Amino acid sequence: MSSKIVIAGGFGAGKTTLVRSVSEIPPVTTEAIMTEASVGHDDTSVTPDKTTTTVAMDFGRITIDDELVMYMFGTPGQARFWFMWDDLVRGAVGAVVAVVVVDCRRLADSFDAVDYFETQKRIPYIVALNKFEGRLDYTSEQVREALEVSPDVPIIDFDARHRMSGGDVLKTLLRYALEHNRASEPVA
Repeated sequence: MSSKIVIAGGFGAGKTTLVRSVSEIPPVTTEAIMTEASVGHDDTSVTPDKTTTTVAMDFGRITIDDELVMYMFGTPGQARFWFMWDDLVRGAVGAVVAVVVVDCRRLADSFDAVDYFETQKRIPYIVALNKFEGRLDYTSEQVREALEVSPDVPIIDFDARHRMSGGDVLKTLLRYALEHNRASEPVA
């Protein structure tokens, strides 16, 4: 059996890093070098060393056991690429929304991703708070309130660079998806 996991979130939140850290195959990425065309569109003030960005999707795979393989699709984070989200989400069992927490000024970058999955009621999602520099500036409850996330949606913290931590995110998502089983209907 296979399942499709969508990893979404704002620009620079750690989506590509999560796919890379947990994928058992070399991930397929569509990373492109950021050019002057991104100036004024992509806020790199908090991530000045960021030189590439996802322009279509990231793809990875992880085998859970003999009976379950998860295919991960990472979305681009910029609004100008959101038209692709519906296609990437079609048939997904769940979605992970990675929240930028390097600096609280960027928490707002996750509003649209959360809103998207709140609107797609059939797709269970969790919120994964990526610990940049090993810390979070807010508690999960403060983030829940700021993003207006439903009380039943799990919010966990993790480090996208570490395989075990990323694996915990996927396990949490699978448990939540199985409990809520909203993804049993295909997403149009």
